[in-house]
Amino acid sequence: MSMWKQLVTLVRGTAHEAGQSIADAKALTILDQQIRDAGTAQGKARDDLATLTARRRMIEKEVEGLVEQRTRYEASARAAMQRGDMDLARQVAERLAAIEADVTAKDPQIADMRAAEDRMRGIIKQSDGKIEALRREVDVVRANESVQKAQAAVASSQGGAMSQLGSAADSLARLKERQAVREEKFRAAAELEDMRTGADLDAKLRDAGLLPGSSSADDILARLAAPPAQEPRKLTDQRD
Repeated sequence: MSMWKQLVTLVRGTAHEAGQSIADAKALTILDQQIRDAGTAQGKARDDLATLTARRRMIEKEVEGLVEQRTRYEASARAAMQRGDMDLARQVAERLAAIEADVTAKDPQIADMRAAEDRMRGIIKQSDGKIEALRREVDVVRANESVQKAQAAVASSQGGAMSQLGSAADSLARLKERQAVREEKFRAAAELEDMRTGADLDAKLRDAGLLPGSSSADDILARLAAPPAQEPRKLTDQRD
């Protein structure tokens, strides 16, 4: 039973890690969606605020109309009292009482609605600031993520390039070595051929000036320094 619990715990832990890895990989996408959702909620809040403001203004206009009616009815009640028509004056007074009761009921409503508007404006402003700050933070994280991915790609490319360069350098060294060995083989073959034909001995004799028909530089200089030989006198016919 204990082993079974451990296996269940391991499976749950593995599933959590997998889910966390997926969430981390999609973190920016999730944040973008959350920002969009917050923006939608802000739009709904602004609509509600606009509706509340519109209703409050409608009530204020109603109050303004009631105040105007009260002013007119007060004048009418005074006129009726001056003429001694108390029944009419009482009817007007009853209407004035209803108007004043309506105004008295609506004034607190207007005050409450104004207070609610102020609270909503404060909340909306605060939420706008938080959303904007989160959006900037997401932009920074996205930029950093792009830069780090580029750096990783460059590092990977450099690693591959350095590996390729190392392989190319090794190949070049082996090629130079093969060429050097081949050159030595050519030189050795030429020396063997000269030895077979005696060309190497002729070269040594030529350099020493001992080969017939060859002269060394010293021989040529000695010849040029020697006085020219006198030609023998030719015998001329003497006439008797």
